Amino acid sequence: MENKIKHLEMLQNTITRMSGNSFLLKGWTVTLMTGIFVLSDKDSNRLFFLGAYIPLFVFWGMDAFYLHQERLFRKLYDYVRVRKPQEIDFSMNPAAVRSNSKKNRYLDCLFSITELGFYLPLLLLYSVLAVFSLKG
Repeated sequence: MENKIKHLEMLQNTITRMSGNSFLLKGWTVTLMTGIFVLSDKDSNRLFFLGAYIPLFVFWGMDAFYLHQERLFRKLYDYVRVRKPQEIDFSMNPAAVRSNSKKNRYLDCLFSITELGFYLPLLLLYSVLAVFSLKG
């Protein structure tokens, strides 16, 4: 039983690390986009703000990757949770657990409610600010 608990703790630590990475990416996205927008609002080139779309989409893709990995490790956690203690092999390979769920595909993570709920409003807000900046 002790092996099973240790394995579940290892998996939980990995899941926690993935969600922490996702949180940090969201913070960096807001920080970089704000910084680029502020720099482009000065007397510099007005098209400089277009550079803020690059970190937005890159971080969105990376965030979806971490969400995808987190979901795969949660699936592995559930798999280990129901196994008998003598069957524990300390595998950290989430691909070993077959999943037919659409929820565990990268593309579905990219357009999940949690990702769209953060990145889409940020994209729309930044686009509106950029349009008003070009007019001014």
